[in-house]
Amino acid sequence: MPKLKTKSGTKKRFRLTASGKVKRGQAGKRHMMIRRSNKQIRNKRGTTIMSGVDAARVLKYFMPNA
Repeated sequence: MPKLKTKSGTKKRFRLTASGKVKRGQAGKRHMMIRRSNKQIRNKRGTTIMSGVDAARVLKYFMPNA
């Protein structure tokens, strides 16, 4: 059986923490920012940890070697 490769889009979007959780960028920061309040914009800075169910799916299907 051939080696399993990590999806190239997944490499760009997700990172793993030292404890194995999946870290992702905040959603809702790409466009139409004029509608959002300054509080929303401020709170969406940086990264966040994915929920367990979604993280498990990402690890299983897109990051098989992680």
